[in-house]
Amino acid sequence: MSIATLKTPRCATRKTEHATSRRRLIDPTTCERDYAADELEFMQALDRYKRTSGRMFPTCSEVLEVVRSLGYARAAQA
Repeated sequence: MSIATLKTPRCATRKTEHATSRRRLIDPTTCERDYAADELEFMQALDRYKRTSGRMFPTCSEVLEVVRSLGYARAAQA
């Protein structure tokens, strides 16, 4: 058995692989809920933004940018 094997247990690589595959889901803690189509569209768009920007915690203005990219706009005031 080599020293490298002792320093890096096999479970560490499995844990890393599991974490990256788990991230593919929108939110693993709430998978049982039936989301409306627009909710899913928003969550997927926000997840895409997080992946492309590398920011896991977007600011409010960044979330607004994602919402606008989906075509949402403020309704005209009466």
